[in-house]
Amino acid sequence: MKILIADDECVSLSMLEGLLTDWGHEVVAVSDGMAAWQALHGADAPPLAILDWDMPELDGVEVCGRLRAVPSSKPPYILLVTAKGGKQNIVSGLQAGANDYLTKPFDPDELRARVNVGISMLELQHNLAERVRDLELALAHVRQLKGLLPICCYCKKIRDDHDYWQQLEGYFLSHSDLKFSHGICPDCLAREMKSVSSPNGAPTGVSALAPADSGRTSQSQAPSAA
Repeated sequence: MKILIADDECVSLSMLEGLLTDWGHEVVAVSDGMAAWQALHGADAPPLAILDWDMPELDGVEVCGRLRAVPSSKPPYILLVTAKGGKQNIVSGLQAGANDYLTKPFDPDELRARVNVGISMLELQHNLAERVRDLELALAHVRQLKGLLPICCYCKKIRDDHDYWQQLEGYFLSHSDLKFSHGICPDCLAREMKSVSSPNGAPTGVSALAPADSGRTSQSQAPSAA
């Protein structure tokens, strides 16, 4: 994963970069808060950031506050690292917008565990956003088939939003995931059989009209030629 690290101490920055690189992450390293803010606020921003509290120009808490003040569909996961201990400092960091807090000097295994937690949270956030997007698309399809439909009482065509009249079947195909299986109802079958009957009453081409699986036709439906 692409991870931003921000620390004005060269030794701490090099150590963090070495650990994260060894764990297979892509590291973006900066040495002040303003550079961290610009990297996290710009295009292709790293989704996870490890920020030192005390930095020149902007400290880690100020960077957190700026990031949380900007609405975003993909807010970064922020791990605040500092030598400041005590409950009040932890509370202040979390209230500023940090997702997690780690005190210096830290154990590499603890850092790795907290980074993995952040990655898991980002994956859950991504999956949730995908589900929400799918639900919004499904809702949009439902709304397309909800409400009053202008339909012609003669030919049964439907007028769409562009004032274009189209067949009922075409309208539903373009506004839903429906698929049609074509057949012939008994009323239409009887009417069509009448229309193709010969003058002496003998039906012609009935086999082409009657579906093979309908089971609806019988000797009584077709008049005898005798």
